[in-house]
Formats: sequence, C-alpha cells, structure tokens
Amino acid sequence: MTHILAIDQGTTSSRAILFDAELRPVASAQEEFPQHYPASGWVEHDPADLWATTAATARAAIERGGLGAGAVSAIGITNQRETTLLWDRATGQPLHNAIVWQDRRTAPICERLRAAGHEALITARTGLLLDPYFSGTKLKWLLDTIPGARERARSGELAFGTVDSWLIWNLTGGKVHATDATNASRTLLYDIGANRWDADICALLDIPMALLPEVRDCADDFGTTRPDLFGREIPILGVAGDQQAAAMGQACFQPGMMKSTYGTGCFALLNTGADRVPSTNRLLTTIASRLDGKTSYALEGSIFIAGAVVQWLRDGLKIIRSAPETQPLAESADPSQEVILVPAFTGLGAPYWRPECRGAIFGLTRNSGPAELARAALESVGYQTRDLLEAMRSDWGAAADGVLRVDGGMAASDWAMQFLADLLGAPVDRPVVTETTALGAAWLAGWRAGLCPGPEDFAKGWALEHRFTPTMAPDQREEKYARWSRAVAATIAAA
Repeated sequence: MTHILAIDQGTTSSRAILFDAELRPVASAQEEFPQHYPASGWVEHDPADLWATTAATARAAIERGGLGAGAVSAIGITNQRETTLLWDRATGQPLHNAIVWQDRRTAPICERLRAAGHEALITARTGLLLDPYFSGTKLKWLLDTIPGARERARSGELAFGTVDSWLIWNLTGGKVHATDATNASRTLLYDIGANRWDADICALLDIPMALLPEVRDCADDFGTTRPDLFGREIPILGVAGDQQAAAMGQACFQPGMMKSTYGTGCFALLNTGADRVPSTNRLLTTIASRLDGKTSYALEGSIFIAGAVVQWLRDGLKIIRSAPETQPLAESADPSQEVILVPAFTGLGAPYWRPECRGAIFGLTRNSGPAELARAALESVGYQTRDLLEAMRSDWGAAADGVLRVDGGMAASDWAMQFLADLLGAPVDRPVVTETTALGAAWLAGWRAGLCPGPEDFAKGWALEHRFTPTMAPDQREEKYARWSRAVAATIAAA
C-alpha cells in the first residue's frame, strides 16, 4: 500500500488523482456535471451528481493506475467550500439540491441580520462577513423553505454538511458525519478561536445544532470506505477545503507566505500562523489548517470570477473555442486601447463585498474587438488580485511585497502571470506541480498514513517551475491600477 488517492470535488467537475509515496501523480480521472440556475443569482448542484462523479472518477483513477485498490493506503478529500447540503440521516436522501457557494439568494437574510446589528458578533467569532457566500444563511434558507425541515432537524433526523461531509457520509455508508476545521470555518457557524460550533450564532439563525457534523483535524481519521466501492475498505485520513488544501500543497506553512489559486474564482491566502489577524479591509480571517490539534490562521481574499471570465469569452461571447486561445489574442490587442472589464457577473467579492453589482466594460472604441476583450479579461484577474494584496498589506504589514505562489488553471498562462507580476511589482512563482489542491489533500492523508513527511520536510520538496519578475515601469503600473480603481468605483455607483 504505497499510493494515496486524492479526491478533488470542484464547482464544475469532480476529479481523482492517484499519487505515489513521493507525491508524484500516477493516474487521474475527471468528470464534469451540470450546473443548475433555477432563478437569477441562484446556483445549484444535484447532490447525486456530486457523489456519482466522485465515485466514478475515484474508481477510474485507481483502475488507470494499474495497481488495484490494494495499493491505496489512504484517501484525502478536498472540496468546493461553503456549498450547502441537507439530507435525511436514515435514508441518506437529500431534501433539496445543494446550494452552491456562488448562490446569492440569501442576500436579503444577510441584509436583515446586518441591519439588526449582528455582523460584528458574527465577524468576531467566525472571522467572516455577512454575505450569501457562506453556508449559514443558505442552511437557514433551507430550513425556512422546506416544510417541516426545522422540526425534523431538532429531532435529529437530518444532517447538514458542506461537500466534504456529504462525500464522507456516502463513502462510509452513513457511518461518519464529520468535517474538518477548514471547512467548518467557512460555514458562518464556527467559532475559529474556540474551535467549536457557536451556539449563539446557531440560535440567531434558528439552526438546530443536532444538524452539525463533528469537527476533526485536517489529517485525522474520517472512517473507512464501504468495501463494495473499491473492493476493500480504504481509510479516509485527510480533509481540507480546496483553498486551504492548495495552500498546504504550495507548502505555505510559515507566517507571511502567500498563495493565489486561479480556478473558477480566485482565492488568495496569507498565512498568519498562530495569530488571528482581524481585517479592517473586509478580508476574511479563516483557519488555514489544524494539524495535531494546533490551529494556524490566514487572511483570505475571495474573487468570484477568475477563470470563469475566460469561460464567458468562450460560452457567452463565443470569441474563443478554448481557454489557451486567450493568450495569443491578448498579445495581439491594440496597445493604445485601455479597455477595462470589471467581471462582477455574480457581484464583487473581497475587498468590496457588493453582491448587487454586475459586470461592466469601460473604454470601448469603434476598433475594440475580441483581442481587446481577451486582454481585458486576463488583466481583470491581475487587477482583482492586487486589490486583495493591497488589503493584506494594510492588515498585516508588508505582506504583499513578498513572493506570491500561484496555481490553478489560469496559472498556466504565461501572459496572465507576467501581467500579474508587473501589476503587483513582486515576483510570482509557479510550481512544477500546479495541481496543488489535490496535492495538499494527498499530503494530508499520506502524512497521517505514515507514508509522507511532516510539514517541514514536505516543504523542502516544493519545486519552482518558473518565476515571473516585474518588468513594467512603476508609473505605468500605478496609472493602470488607478484606471481599474475608477472603473470599480463606477461599477459600484451604477449598482
């Protein structure tokens, strides 16, 4: 048993990657699933799709590895965070579709709570803001909306979970209802200082605590899989939310280290160690990891639209057929045009937190075309990242002056990463292994299983593929960023 299976359940697809004991990818499988948009601003997943694609890709990765399930010593899970599920403990049947992290339906609930003066308490306990992004108000909406759900929840008949808990429940045949500290910290219901579910916030949202999963360390015992799934029982020994798993995969264990992951959205984490740093710039204070009972914290900035802006070019405007086409298009753009795209398709995330905003384009001329839009789309990710790092610098000192480690699909674009380095005025490091989310989950499980080294030795194995260094003149950098800031202000004013 010399291999580790990492399950990476994401927003648009489920993946499984089989790693060897040296944490090198051996085999993988990926499967997309449908997105459901029942109303404007609503985003849902069918829970059956999440489970079916996870089980199928896990089996396929093991089969493609050619070694059989007997070679797998442990499973690690990483997952889209905040997405909310509610199911029957007796039957395992969901009561509703999963409400996805991008969903904005609970904005009125958040506004009522804010108007009643509750945000300060919630932020002090959870490190989060009152926003539809997080699980707590989504769960409240489900209990308010589904007839009889709250009464059944109080009697212990129902279970709540983020996607990790849903997968653990199904993998173990309903024997384990658990989550890890990183996922718990994203629910709006967890006191990140006391490391426990918060009874006051649950009472405020009228959420029965009998619904909640047990919270464990990131590298911990989460039960074993049903023997019929893979032909034998396999222990589940690592769990972390996708952005925290990526930070661990990037070996960002020391205070001051930063990573930014470019997937559907963009998520930047700055490790602050044992210190919970409250943000005065509307960043999130969150749990980076809990290892051997020791909690490390992070400042996090969340951008809702990063890679999704390239999907919009492909599926909405139909000016590209595949993501790699954006780079040559951007390179061919007219340098005299300064088109700015503010991709607030589902609102503005950190540090603005304006869910009512919608996308806008500034600076169009008669000659603006696909090339200029492609360049503006890629540049929007760099601008938004600088927004986050400016806020981190303010909250924690000179954090944004250090090296930024990047990963995720868009990190493969040399053009986008060079623009990012130019705009930040700081080095951007891309690792050899860019699948850092799955890598982090694999390392957690492998460490717990005794196959992989601890954090310090694991960090020594991090390898640089390319460093992007700034080449843009400082005055040009600041002029471009000022233009972006004016565009964001105008977008907010128009909302």
